[in-house]
Formats: sequence, structure tokens, C-alpha cells
Amino acid sequence: MALIALLIALLLALVFHYIWTMFLWRPYVVTKAFGKQGVRGPPYELWFGSLREIQSIRRAAMEVVLDIDAHDITTRVLPHFGKWIAEYGETFLFWVGAQPLVCISQPEMVRQVLARKFGFYSRLAPSPEALALVGKGLVYIEGAEWVRHRRVVNPAFSMDKLKLLTTTMADCVKLMLEGWQEAAREGKEVEVSEQFQVVTADVISHTAFGSSFKEGKELFLAQKQMLNLVTQNFLNVNFPGSRYVPSKKNLQTLKLKKRIRGMFMNIIEDRLARRDAGCSSNDLLGLLLEAEKVQAGDQKLNMEEIIDECKTFFLAGHETTSHLLTWTMFLLSSNPDWQQKLREEVHEVCGLEVPNADMISNLKLMTLVLLESLRLYSPIVLLRRKAAKDMILGSIKIMKGTLLMMPISIIHRNKEIWGADANEFNPLRFKNGISKAAKNPNAFLTFSIGPRACIGQNFAMLEAKTAMAMILQRFSFSLSPNYKHVPIDSATVVVPQYGLPIVLKALH
Repeated sequence: MALIALLIALLLALVFHYIWTMFLWRPYVVTKAFGKQGVRGPPYELWFGSLREIQSIRRAAMEVVLDIDAHDITTRVLPHFGKWIAEYGETFLFWVGAQPLVCISQPEMVRQVLARKFGFYSRLAPSPEALALVGKGLVYIEGAEWVRHRRVVNPAFSMDKLKLLTTTMADCVKLMLEGWQEAAREGKEVEVSEQFQVVTADVISHTAFGSSFKEGKELFLAQKQMLNLVTQNFLNVNFPGSRYVPSKKNLQTLKLKKRIRGMFMNIIEDRLARRDAGCSSNDLLGLLLEAEKVQAGDQKLNMEEIIDECKTFFLAGHETTSHLLTWTMFLLSSNPDWQQKLREEVHEVCGLEVPNADMISNLKLMTLVLLESLRLYSPIVLLRRKAAKDMILGSIKIMKGTLLMMPISIIHRNKEIWGADANEFNPLRFKNGISKAAKNPNAFLTFSIGPRACIGQNFAMLEAKTAMAMILQRFSFSLSPNYKHVPIDSATVVVPQYGLPIVLKALH
């Protein structure tokens, strides 16, 4: 009994020491250290940090409905950042539980973080839900492992390879537009954001895995379920070790994880069987397997690594592109002059033919519009990194373990960088290229910058240009009177809260 009492006392002492160190002493020390450097922020609250204030600010922001021409969506998607920048400056300290986070919104400081090649600023360790959703592929791995994966995956995303996929992309879009024709004849609205999610999932099913959306639909729905679990875990403080508790959510996550892995395994095994039978294909998985086949020794990817890269392909390949199309459709609906300019360009370059890769490359105004759409409605609102050691960033000492939050949506609207019209739709700002669109060449961050910039950006732009060209050939369109401009940030992207209902008029 005495031994048990001693063990209980020791355990309680360890728990008290942990709580004292992590939730009281460390926040005090960190706050004081940053305060001496002029970096302030909202006050720390025991256990919650800044979370309750964030949640309060966000709840109030959710009540705001924006005007159609109001493109400063930070008042809804990052309202706490806007409030704290106004109070504490562009660089400020805040807390999620006992985890310190520093917001940096100056492009030069962001460049220093993202351009580092040696892992000084690493990506955050993913939650079990995020890992099951995206996989531990190029998104999360670091150092030599990232270099090895990138070397294998990179050839599949070369422009020469991607151009071969244009016809497949167009075929998928054509199926969607046939349904739109029927809706236009009947005078029905079309909720295009859902339609774009389906068509981009169809595109990634064909171009990445050589399968149809019918085969990939179950996978699409399973990943949507996992995405909902990731969203539920957003802005929550979890007890250490809580992921190992057999709770309903953890058990559901485990079940979905096994199910998603099994579906990817079936797709890969089918693709391997076709390859062994002599069937060649230009889909991304086929190219990845070919690259894997010729890699020597420890440079090739094993099956688990290929599955993880496939998870990234599938999610990133349809989720972000679908919302790029959604917001471009919104902007062209509310700016009919630009809609007409693009239609004229498409008719001049493509006529009524299905666009091919060469035609797509000549749609210059289309490129400007898509870039401006990505600036105003960047799918990703924040980039996150973690200081792997004590670092000097600008003139500030960043302590090891501090998370750095780089608010893309706020940087994209900085009037000192982008000009007085930073909150307005002006595609011509990109007429001389991305690096000259703003005063700082690193101010456009949708695809990130530096060595870890998004490998799929050419794929996304090619798919979006193909889809928009085919839409403009066939329809004029406007916003439904029922549309409410209320963008929200989900776990991965910025979406219209109530969808995007569009009124279509067939041109032929």
C-alpha cells in the first residue's frame, strides 16, 4: 500500500510539473522573450491560449454577409488575424493551447522561411486524420526523403507529360456541360461548386489513375468523410495521447484510414496488372510506376510511399482545382465585361473546337484571370511552418518549436504591396508576369514559393483553363439572385458557404 501511495504521489507530481511547465511557466517565458523584441499579441489564457478569443471573433464574423464586389474575404476567413494586426502590428504572438504561434505577413520574412533548404523551418506534423487524408508524401516529408520522392514524382508533372492529358480533361468536362445544357434549356439554376468537385474528381480519376469516376466515387466520398473529421478537429486543444483513446471519432478515423488505403491499393494493383499485361498509359500513376520501376536501389518508392503520393494526387488534384473554378466562375459572373473578353479570346484561339494543349497555352487573358482569382480567393489561406531550432528571422529571434503562420489572404490584400486596388478584381496586374504584379516579387503565395512550391500547379492551371474555355464556348452566365457572398475556410480550402448557384444561357 505504501508503494502504491508513493507511485500515485510521484505520478501526481509529474502531472503537476508538466502542467506547471507547459501551461504556466513556458507561456510566461515565451511571452516575455517576444515582448522584449516588440512582438506582442492577445493575452495567454490557461489551457486555451487564444482559442476562446479566436472562436468568439470567428462566430461574430460568420454573421457577416459580404457585398458581391467585396473581395476582402479576410473579414470572414481570418477575422482574428485582421483584428490582431490592427492592434499589435503585422508580426504578433498568439496561442493555440500552450503552443506559441507567430504571425508573419511581410513577404521578405515569408521568403526567408519558405526558401530555406535545410529544414530550419519544417512542416507541421500531421494529425492522424490529415495523414490518412493526404498521406506522408511530398506534402509532409522533409530532408533527403523529400528529395528522393520529388526526384521520382517530378517527371510525371513535366509540361510535356501534362499536355498529353488535355484530351482526357476535356472529355470529363464535356460530360458535365451536357448536363448544363439541359438545365439551361429548362431555365434551372446550376449549383456549380458541387459540379466542379465532381468533374475535378473525375479528371483526377482518369488522369492520375487511369480509372473512371464511377470507380473512384467511393474513394471520393471516403475522403470527404475524412475531411469532415479533420474539420471537426480544427481549433481544438487535445489532451496528450488523446489520439490513442478508443473514442468514437478515433475509431471512425481508423476505420476510414483502412478503407481509404484498401481502395488505393486496389487501384494500384489494377494498374500494375495492366502494366504487366503490356498496357501502357500516360496517367500520372502509370508514369509514377514507370519511374519507380527504373529507379535504382533505395532511390525508388516502396508501395506504402506510392499509396501516400496517390492520396496527395487525389485530394490536391481535385479539391483545390474545383474551388479555383468555383471562384473564377463567381468573378466572371459578377464581372460580365471580363467574361466577354475571355469568350472573345476563346473564340479567336479555339473557335468551337475542343481545346487542345497548344490552344490552351495561347489563352493569355485566361491566365491573368485565373491568377487574379487565385490571389483574391486563394484556396489555402495560411501557410504553416515550425522552427526546428532557435532562428533569427528578420530582426526577431524565433525560439525553437514556435509555429510560424503566414496568412496568404492578408498578404494578397496588402495595399502597400499590391496597390490601392488590392481588394478589387484587376487581372491586368499580372500582365507582366507574377513576379512583377506586386512591389515584392514574392507576394503571390497561392502555390507557395521556394524549393517546396506546389508540384501540381501546372496541372491545376491546365485543367482550369481547359474547363473555363469549354464553358465560355457554350454558355453565358450570371449569379443567381439567391446567391449569398459568404466565403468560409474549411479544413483545406476557401469555399462559398451556401454554394454557387449560377443562371446559364446556352449560346448554341
